Amino acid sequence: MSRIVLAFRSFFAILFSGKLPADIAQDLGFSQRKAQPATTKPTPATRSAQPSDGALQILGILQRDARLIDFLMEDISAYSDDQVGAAARSLHGQCHDSLNRYLRLAPVIDGVEGSFTKLDSNDPATVKLLGNVPANGKAPGGVLRHRGWKAEKIDLPPLAPGSSSIVIAPAEIEIE
Repeated sequence: MSRIVLAFRSFFAILFSGKLPADIAQDLGFSQRKAQPATTKPTPATRSAQPSDGALQILGILQRDARLIDFLMEDISAYSDDQVGAAARSLHGQCHDSLNRYLRLAPVIDGVEGSFTKLDSNDPATVKLLGNVPANGKAPGGVLRHRGWKAEKIDLPPLAPGSSSIVIAPAEIEIE
């Protein structure tokens, strides 16, 4: 057979059936492989999603977009208040933009801080009671000191398959 015919037959056979026909394999000098005994390779354990993955991912986003961890881990005692304030102003805007991009946050209690607020729930995950808390842990209301925050919507990008979620931000190396 001519090479062009072999090439076309091989191409279309592999395209449609996924196999090279035996007569072409023989003409090309390929022999069929003998079936190899099945070896049981241990498959690498895939890490299942953990509750901490989202927290580490948002921390990684805040580091990537605003260098938040760099700022928090820096010893700022040598800097003047003006320098720290200027850095914090820039950091605040960048963190604010990142949070708004991936989360929709809302107050737990939509009220005015410093005003009396009636409690609908005494759920400790929702409301933290301060001051003279009754022994039974229930109170009809009190002065709102902090509205709290809850996530109404979380829209984080999917984690890359096989990525290590414990690495918040990779090290950066510039090649010269």
